[in-house]
Amino acid sequence: MRSSRLVALLLCVQRDHRTTAPALAAELGVSVRTIYRDVQALQLAGAPLYALQGAGGGIGIVERWRSPVEGLSPDEVTALGLGGAAAADLGLGAVLAVARSKLRSGLPARVQAQLDVVNQRVLLDTTGWFSPAVPEQALGDLARAVWSGHRVDVRYRRGGGTVARRLDPLGLVLKAGRWYLVAAHRGAPRTYRTSRVERATVRAEAVVRPDGFDLQRYWQAAADAFDADLRRLRVRLVLPARSLPDLLRHVPGRLTASAVHDAAELPGGRVEVRLGLEGVDVAADQLCAVPGVQVLDPPELRERLAELGEQLVRVHRGAPAAGADARRAGT
Repeated sequence: MRSSRLVALLLCVQRDHRTTAPALAAELGVSVRTIYRDVQALQLAGAPLYALQGAGGGIGIVERWRSPVEGLSPDEVTALGLGGAAAADLGLGAVLAVARSKLRSGLPARVQAQLDVVNQRVLLDTTGWFSPAVPEQALGDLARAVWSGHRVDVRYRRGGGTVARRLDPLGLVLKAGRWYLVAAHRGAPRTYRTSRVERATVRAEAVVRPDGFDLQRYWQAAADAFDADLRRLRVRLVLPARSLPDLLRHVPGRLTASAVHDAAELPGGRVEVRLGLEGVDVAADQLCAVPGVQVLDPPELRERLAELGEQLVRVHRGAPAAGADARRAGT
């Protein structure tokens, strides 16, 4: 989208004070010619950019001009980074509104108009369908511990009871509308669902972060391990290659995508796929929706699919529906 590229170009020049069109083209992934057109558009919109030819020239910005970004507070920068739903959950909804207003005020009128169009026509809703909101009693305190880098004492519901834990908060993750706290307990990173935290008390001691800890890498590894732990049924199946998108849709996840990537090609436009699934009943429900699928192993899954097929045949080739019987009886 051109409006976002214009904003990025303006911020790049402000960051470097003076740069070159080839350098901007390489950073933004466009041609040098496009950079010069964008600079001209920003100049016409009132942005304080200039372009000088020859040695010592380049694209620069008026020396005393300051971007509205420089006037953002740390909380406002945090809110912008989080986005709407996450910022609201963490008590930064009003801060986000102020930050967006500051950022918008410093943009050219044409870019402001494009942002207005986006806000009117695109809405991001991260909550699941028919999922009631889960009370988050301690989310604000947990977020405060994460931002400040302090330890926290929690009361956490587990099984049928509640346990006490002293944690080193390492980060928060919003997954499919639910918040999770990643925290070290006795030096080992673990994952806690924040809705199960009944109480959180921020302590004075600083967090002790494990060496080399990276939140994104940890979460991906934890998610993959959780998925793999669920998929204990080893399945070998054959299906038409054209049905692979259906397999990915009905059995989603990185492990399925990896299995599809490693699929062995067979004659007649078919492929063999080996993957893990949750169990016989869940696997049968998922695979029923994949056109042309044939299970080779395990035998119990083949039998379950055969039973489901026989049930469908009996229902649709057997006695007519009750409604039809009633209609005939009334005539």
